[in-house]
Amino acid sequence: MELQNNIAVTELRQRLRDQILTFEPSDFEKLALQIFRYQADHNPIYKQFIGHLQINPGTVKKLTEIPFLPIQFFKTHRIKTGAVSKVETTFESSGTTGQQTSRHDLYDPELYETISEQIFRGKYGDLNNFHILALLPSYLERNNSSLVYMLQHFIKASGSPFSGFYLNNTAEMLKNLRSLIAKPDGKQVLLMGVTFALLDLAENEGDLRFLKQKNDLIVMDTGGMKGRRREMLREEVHDILTSAFGVPQIHSEYGMTELLSQGYSSGSGLFTAGRTMRILLRDINDPLSVYDHNISVSKTGGINVIDLANLDSCSFIETQDLGRFGEAEGSFYVMGRFDNSDIRGCNLMVL
Repeated sequence: MELQNNIAVTELRQRLRDQILTFEPSDFEKLALQIFRYQADHNPIYKQFIGHLQINPGTVKKLTEIPFLPIQFFKTHRIKTGAVSKVETTFESSGTTGQQTSRHDLYDPELYETISEQIFRGKYGDLNNFHILALLPSYLERNNSSLVYMLQHFIKASGSPFSGFYLNNTAEMLKNLRSLIAKPDGKQVLLMGVTFALLDLAENEGDLRFLKQKNDLIVMDTGGMKGRRREMLREEVHDILTSAFGVPQIHSEYGMTELLSQGYSSGSGLFTAGRTMRILLRDINDPLSVYDHNISVSKTGGINVIDLANLDSCSFIETQDLGRFGEAEGSFYVMGRFDNSDIRGCNLMVL
């Protein structure tokens, strides 16, 4: 009987996985509710959490009625759905000494790689049209970062000899940038870096105004000071970087260890959720009161994330981030964090 149940669960998972890769945007809610029922039945931690809330999964008919698992559970429990067994890798959040870190097991690398590439392509275009220069020293010093894993895939997919990670060799990176500007090949350049490393580059590497010649240069801030610098307002950071790099806007990525989907910002802190991601907001004083984009765009709330790519963990995460909706459907701002929350490595500087 147990073997038959496992086979049935495995077949259900495969059907949901296929839909995640191919669904139309208009079917997001329908698929999310299917995944909710699957996880409510086959994720022991999430099932127990829903039970404590005394919520009957069968009564949940829309996204705002779904219970969202507090993100802290990734620090204290192994969050797993279904009969998947082999852990290919475990992502772990960064944290200061003594902090308890989040852990997120990855059972299906191909799904993560495909989804992250789909999201990037939907925002920026094909990866083989890019040179990707990654300046992520704090992430490269550990081997379990989901961001590094994603960028390893992106760098390989770009097929560029200039694409790569630059840990302490910023001089080589700048040399490569000069070469790409001197001999343009029609590809865009994506310079992606953690905040403190981009600031160090802007302040310590001399005159970077030559970069203004590269009209299609994208500078992307992944956030994070890692205790290397004082915390700064996003506007302050981006003013420094736009001036130093000669670009009109600084792009940003919204992602974290507990999520396999990403959001991207083309500037001004306004993010667009990826195709497998939906942002909802919860009332600051009542976490079970959740609202969608129809609420006033001026209202600030806690960010709840639906991440369909989290098929094997939990797709419904209550984060510790504060946000508000943008004017366009699917757009949002990250306003900061709840008081007493751990400092994260992603793009969550307090505004």
